[in-house]
Amino acid sequence: MRALGWWLMLVGSLRLASVWFGFFDIWALRLAVFSKCEMSEVHGRTFGVWTLLTCTLCFLCAFNLDNRPLYIATFLSFVYALGHFVTEYLVFHTMAAANLTTVGIFAGTSIIWMMLQWNAHKPKGALKTE
Repeated sequence: MRALGWWLMLVGSLRLASVWFGFFDIWALRLAVFSKCEMSEVHGRTFGVWTLLTCTLCFLCAFNLDNRPLYIATFLSFVYALGHFVTEYLVFHTMAAANLTTVGIFAGTSIIWMMLQWNAHKPKGALKTE
């Protein structure tokens, strides 16, 4: 497995921990992510399902880096997540800067790394087109 695949496995594992908090420990999720707002159990479960989906994308992409549609979907999941959390911080003021920084480190690193590796993972036997 390539280094990017290992990174995606790490990020997927960390996201999996967030799924647990969304479903079973809403108080910890509120403290760790949305420290400036009230969260209901429905919000926690919605966050958990959304995070489970992005976690699944990370794991699938880690083992299939040459699958272009899956790679793009995983890449966009990081873009959307970072955009969501930046909006929560700047517009709605529901996140603390420290929490946004943590999200930014993982999402930002993933976005940059995946952009740098955009054409590095091609299916075996793929023909070059010019």
